[in-house]
Amino acid sequence: MSHAYETGRLDLPFVGIATFAKSPYVADWSAIDADVAVLGAPFDFGTQWRAGARFGPRSIRDASTLFSFGHAGAYDHEDDVTYLEGARIVDMGDADIIHTDTEASHANIEAGVRAALAAGALPVVMGGDHSVNIPCIRAFADHGPIHLVQIDAHLDFVDERHGVRHGHGNPMRRAAEQPHVTGLSNFGIRNVSSTAKEGYTAAREMGGDILSVRQIRKLGLEATLARIPEGVDYYITIDIDAFDPSIAPGTGTPSHGGFLYYEVLELLAGLAQRGRVVGMDLVEVAPDYDRTGTTSILAAQLLLNVIGRILHARG
Repeated sequence: MSHAYETGRLDLPFVGIATFAKSPYVADWSAIDADVAVLGAPFDFGTQWRAGARFGPRSIRDASTLFSFGHAGAYDHEDDVTYLEGARIVDMGDADIIHTDTEASHANIEAGVRAALAAGALPVVMGGDHSVNIPCIRAFADHGPIHLVQIDAHLDFVDERHGVRHGHGNPMRRAAEQPHVTGLSNFGIRNVSSTAKEGYTAAREMGGDILSVRQIRKLGLEATLARIPEGVDYYITIDIDAFDPSIAPGTGTPSHGGFLYYEVLELLAGLAQRGRVVGMDLVEVAPDYDRTGTTSILAAQLLLNVIGRILHARG
């Protein structure tokens, strides 16, 4: 039986080069023309226990091909919306990482985020450990005020430890110090933390609103969203260990008692309607601790669905 009427390639998810969601690769960062620019930041020298998040961007890209399966957008029958329809997403590849050199590596990540912003694209950064958020926030210095929404098991508000100021326990402290960061919502924080009690006190004094998973479940979605300033620019930073390790074991510091997928998606979808999301990173996917690939699939699915809701909210 002939199917001569079908032309071109079927291009199944496992075929071809694994860019993010099979979007076009743009090697020249001065030539970005897109709504969304995805950047890999495969840096994990900031970790204090299990390394391996340097392979996060590659694994998330690979997983994301599952969601590029020949459809024009992603129809959600619950919302009756086709998300990502006509969305122009490009993959910038990775920022260059200089082994053992935190400052140079971070500077390269910052340059990538600045290039995305200069092109008018939404920067979406795939880590790497959570220290990559530090250059991401620096890149917004000329943008104007942003409110930082952190989805994480750990507060990451350590000031300095043995002279270390730019590890993965420091990013929220470094962000709070920036004059363009007007406040922080720290959601999912629980259990044993790398931040001492003094860090929690300092976080609240510097504009942080700290809620655990249990507190958010007790409050509910609307009451949680109501605590976030309305009508402002938001930057979202997602540590994959915010999710329960039963669905996201592939991370360096798993913490039981975490979020489930829809809890985070609905929160971020609500955020996208409450103000303007201007940037996002997702960090700490360390694929070698999860041979099933589930953690990377969760990361890719969350990123694509959040991107879809951000663009839809912008109209």
